Amino acid sequence: MDTLSYKTVSANKATATKEWIVIDAADQVLGRLSSKVAKLIRGKYKPNYTPHVDCGDNVIIINAEKIRMTGNKMTDRKYFSYTGHPGGQRIHTPADLMAKHPERLIEKAVKGMLPKNRLGRTLYSNLYVVVGPEHKHEAQQPKKLDLNTIK
Repeated sequence: MDTLSYKTVSANKATATKEWIVIDAADQVLGRLSSKVAKLIRGKYKPNYTPHVDCGDNVIIINAEKIRMTGNKMTDRKYFSYTGHPGGQRIHTPADLMAKHPERLIEKAVKGMLPKNRLGRTLYSNLYVVVGPEHKHEAQQPKKLDLNTIK
């Protein structure tokens, strides 16, 4: 017989309630948006949050091209990549990424805030970043969320 009146409820794949959320990135600051989105994808805003389970929501971010960065970060910050060949180091600024692939700026920021393991790679697949106001996930009936309402 159990003497405890309370139980710690641990979510699993079957009991996790995943929702679809749309976030408008227009005039949002990149880092602040990314940290809130990472928490949503992780499921940290839910009462049944379990650290080792994908119990977060699927997040669609629209208007990725309208994101902003404070200060001179758009030109001064540098992203490094390496092709694998000698002399293959590539340096990009957020302004470069914004001109070619605005969605990658948000993807890169959110990915850096997720765990660096198998779970993190699974969680990252729950993020959908779109340039413009239209997205292809209308069938999931996503709820619109204002980021200013959550901490």
